[in-house]
Amino acid sequence: MTSNMDREMILADFQACTGIENIDEAITLLEQNNWDLVAAINGVIPQENGILQSEYGSETIPGPIFDSASHSASVPAPSSSSAFRPVMPSRQIVERQPRMLDFRVEYRDRNVDVVLEDSCTVGEIKQILENELQIPVSKMLLKGWKTGDVEDSTVLKSLHLPKNNSLYVLTPDLPPPSSSSHVGALQESLNQNFMLIITHREVQREYNLNFSGSSTIQEVKRNVYDLTSIPVRHQLWEGWPSSATDDSMCLAESGLSYPCHRLTVGRRSSPTQTREQSEEQSTDVHMVSDSDGDDFEDATEFGVDDGEVFGMASSALRKSPMMPENAENEGDALLQFTAEFSSRYGDCHPVFFIGSLEAAFQEAFYVKARDRKLLAIYLHHDESVLTNVFCSQMLCAESIVSYLSQNFITWAWDLTKDANRARFLTMCNRHFGSVVAQTIRTQKTDQFPLFLIIMGKRSSNEVLNVIQGNTTVDELMMRLMAAMEIFTAQQQEDIKDEDEREARENVKREQDEAYRLSLEADRAKREAHEREMAEQFRLEQIRKEQEEEREAIRLSLEQALPPEPKEENAEPVSKLRIRTPSGEFLERRFLASNKLQIVFDFVASKGFPWDEFKLLSTFPRRDVTQLDPNKSLLEVKLFPQETLFLEAKE
Repeated sequence: MTSNMDREMILADFQACTGIENIDEAITLLEQNNWDLVAAINGVIPQENGILQSEYGSETIPGPIFDSASHSASVPAPSSSSAFRPVMPSRQIVERQPRMLDFRVEYRDRNVDVVLEDSCTVGEIKQILENELQIPVSKMLLKGWKTGDVEDSTVLKSLHLPKNNSLYVLTPDLPPPSSSSHVGALQESLNQNFMLIITHREVQREYNLNFSGSSTIQEVKRNVYDLTSIPVRHQLWEGWPSSATDDSMCLAESGLSYPCHRLTVGRRSSPTQTREQSEEQSTDVHMVSDSDGDDFEDATEFGVDDGEVFGMASSALRKSPMMPENAENEGDALLQFTAEFSSRYGDCHPVFFIGSLEAAFQEAFYVKARDRKLLAIYLHHDESVLTNVFCSQMLCAESIVSYLSQNFITWAWDLTKDANRARFLTMCNRHFGSVVAQTIRTQKTDQFPLFLIIMGKRSSNEVLNVIQGNTTVDELMMRLMAAMEIFTAQQQEDIKDEDEREARENVKREQDEAYRLSLEADRAKREAHEREMAEQFRLEQIRKEQEEEREAIRLSLEQALPPEPKEENAEPVSKLRIRTPSGEFLERRFLASNKLQIVFDFVASKGFPWDEFKLLSTFPRRDVTQLDPNKSLLEVKLFPQETLFLEAKE
């Protein structure tokens, strides 16, 4: 069996001899020949073009130079019958072809491509970069080598590099480039990506994480928590710049080296953990929520010893109460509770709902099914020995805080004071029933704090779980997730029922709307018809009145006409023949001395009022209605006879 170092050397020589640049392909060919370098080379290079000869043959074939002595331990000795051995052909026959390496070097916002033979040194790369970047070699740190930091005199071939390589330049002794606008430079940094090479100290594992310049230090620490399971408050860092004093600071303004920066993280150790490691304790007591809760055997599971637990409990008693006694307003009481909780255990804690328990019900349950959440009621008790451990280690754990904020409405109450305890039991009896109230009433002090998980149902509120204080973070999370599974199943049913109900209501609303529109359309048609009939009736009435009026005028005119003279009369008589628009003729005799108005009255008495019709003569054509009606027929030359015709006025 060949060692890893031998295999690396065999791989490098195999690539140099065959010119195969793909590492995976080269390794596959070597593995097919059981890492026999000679056999692998002969498998790639045909023997008539190869470098090997039979022990009994006399022909030497030119090919790449290969030194078998350097691999005597890894290459099996040739047999006398069929093996081949490498030979040193004459230099006039063949020369080793140099291997070219490609380097892409990053420096701030620039990329420089360098191509060199593998016989060159690291220092030669720096000399090329000095000309390109205008940075002295003495101020330049060339990073990114897979084997760690290397000397300038190191030959590239000895590093066994692949053909394509990525490096980056650091210049810690040079000030950052000046900018005409600090705001513009900061904006440019915010758009850049930082490579953070983070080493986990305890397991000696390295993580390469990319972050934008706008990411905060807090976001980096939370990502590291996801990778290492070290809570942010327990992380011990090395490598942050001195200017990175605030976790809310973004990476662009924290002073990190661009494009890469190295950091180290470990878990902050406590005196208890140190003592445990030295004593090599092997027994942990895991407390579960359904135990009797009579004994709190081992607090070291939470990272605190007995002295710390009791010291914390006693110090908590000396602090101001979590909640005022006999508080009139529940919202004000919870404001004080939240402020006191933050002062004791830090700002990383569940978001407590500020308001009455009824308001918390409204927020969690009495909304649309998709928006409903579980209600978590935290019952605090300062006199319990478990309280400080539960609050600091479990309730303030980032995973618990995040899970509660996403899926729960969290409401809290302090049962330390008897008045507040009695007040909560009254609320509990009213909302959850006497059984739950009796269960809480019979809990011993050292079984607190309690965590009640409530799920709202159609007609009542169901207590899914009562979690006691003697639990672990993992078990608390499991209990919360189990309650969430039950709630999710119920929520899906509620969503389905709600969707069906809304669909039915939508159909009913659409039907009602269609019916309403139909009624309105019918009513509109009816009203329009009634208006039309009324208008017709009105017009008919007007027409009748007009006709009656015209008939009355006609009759009065007809009665007022002088009698028609006989043809044989002592006075001159004028005979007029009048053609109507329908083609009929009206004939009548008038005295030549009669006024023209009598002719107009005669025509009007026949239904042709002179204000609507005009009376025209033919030769010469003239409008008789335009003549003076007081003149006689003789004066207007309608004597002894004349033919006229009626024409409606425009």
